[in-house]
Amino acid sequence: MALQLGEIIAALGGELHGDATQRIEGLAPLEGAQPGQLSFLSNPKYRQQLESSRAACVIVAAGLREQALARGACIVADDPYLYFARLTQLWKRVHARPEGPAIHPSAVIADDAHIAEGARIGPHCVVERGARIGAGTVLKARVHVGEDCTVGARCILHPGVVIGADGFGFAPHQGAWEKIEQLGAVRIGDDVEIGANTCIDRGALADTVIEDGVKMDNLIQVGHNCRIGAHTAIAGCVGIAGSATIGKHCMLGGAAMILGHLTIADRVVISSGTFVARSIHKPGLYTGIFPIDDNANWEKNAATLKQLHTLRDRIKALEKALEEKKT
Repeated sequence: MALQLGEIIAALGGELHGDATQRIEGLAPLEGAQPGQLSFLSNPKYRQQLESSRAACVIVAAGLREQALARGACIVADDPYLYFARLTQLWKRVHARPEGPAIHPSAVIADDAHIAEGARIGPHCVVERGARIGAGTVLKARVHVGEDCTVGARCILHPGVVIGADGFGFAPHQGAWEKIEQLGAVRIGDDVEIGANTCIDRGALADTVIEDGVKMDNLIQVGHNCRIGAHTAIAGCVGIAGSATIGKHCMLGGAAMILGHLTIADRVVISSGTFVARSIHKPGLYTGIFPIDDNANWEKNAATLKQLHTLRDRIKALEKALEEKKT
């Protein structure tokens, strides 16, 4: 089902330069868009793709209006990327297929679990005793929500998500390990999205907490008793060890590693692949990545790194000797 540009403007706003009756058959990236498709340009460094794009219409910021008009129709928006995000939501609503039953027949739901009105439970999901699922929340296929765990309103849990598995807690005893029963739960706020096969462990005593608006990618591990602040975004394969506290409005790049019992302040950005071994108390961008190199050079640099403490001591000794000469 196509949408006319005028219908898009009526729904989302923006400043249209072009024919309001132009039919849009699909959405596409700028470089690959075909006639009849709508695209967007949010990063000016890709502006060279604008001139050659075959898109029927392009969403741009005001600063690129004239360049966009030189090639055809455009929609001018304050934030083209946000506009495009809302356009994808509109497109999905318009093209949505009829929904099946709110609770799939193959789902297993405990008698004392609470499923709020408007929630949807997909195939082969399990909702255990005392769990609560908020209004408008969607559990895709094979999601597991453990005992007494709470998922807020309007959340999306993608296939394979596990909420409330036991945290990793064991006490050493005579060369073996004694299990520490995990007696807490997981509390997830509203408007949270959790990617496929992500696992959030229940707390040992207190609950693991995911605050409102958190967005999590696929294959993330959140250890027991962690707390993740509101509107934090976490990319795929991040590992967060137990009892770590992540602030609000943070961004964690893919495959970042966070040690347990650390505190990360609000509005901290962690680069992909970074290992966080200490608490971070100030907002900012933090990176800890040893650059890739051919193996021979890498081994030389690694060997040099082992000598840094010795070099530091030698420099301090030289500085001290120079100071003594001056006096």
